[in-house]
Amino acid sequence: MLLLHETHQVHGAREADFDEAYRTGWLPTLAGGDDARLLYYMRHAHGSGPSYRVITITALRDGAAWDRLARRVETGDLAPWAASLDEMRHEVEAKMLVPLPWSPLQSIDFATVPTDASEKPLSLFMEDTVWQYEGKLDEYIERSGSHYAQEMKEEGGAGPRILTVDASFRTAFGAGRRREVILWQKVRRPEVMERLLCNEVPAQYMRPGTWMNDALSLRDQWQSRLLRTVSWSPLA
Repeated sequence: MLLLHETHQVHGAREADFDEAYRTGWLPTLAGGDDARLLYYMRHAHGSGPSYRVITITALRDGAAWDRLARRVETGDLAPWAASLDEMRHEVEAKMLVPLPWSPLQSIDFATVPTDASEKPLSLFMEDTVWQYEGKLDEYIERSGSHYAQEMKEEGGAGPRILTVDASFRTAFGAGRRREVILWQKVRRPEVMERLLCNEVPAQYMRPGTWMNDALSLRDQWQSRLLRTVSWSPLA
């Protein structure tokens, strides 16, 4: 399985048109075959980053499916649709992702992915994109699973967790920055996010033995984005 992750810089005045192009174009068109499915259509939550950013994640069955879809977009039946998108956005940045060995999500059953644009409750995700020190990528992948993911599970031992690590990815070979890992975390309790946003990290979470401390030997640069699904996003 491959995941096509795209960040679209949309013209503010065309945001609704861009949404409609994906809802009535990309979503049902992919549903007509077995190669790919749109999984998520999200916005960068207002007040948490640049304006009018739309994030889409499309699952591809394998490399051959990606090749067929790319040809359709470049010179085939989807070329006019792709050209119309360019009239509604300033730019798009794309990368191909594959699951880490310890990721809870390893594959997608396409038959279970909604394709009818039905309305759903909105969800909030925290997407952490992490850049490791040179030569530390493999160690980071191993330790983020054995340490960070385990620490996150234990954090909620006394009650519902604020975040859960639902998936983790790295860029596929030749399809993005090599030393890059994405931690895909669902915000389970948005009402308590204020603790994270309005307070310093408590000292007990930064002592030796914690991920915040120990991971500094592997990286110290990452980007967190709060992404909110739209009502018709296939997954939420």
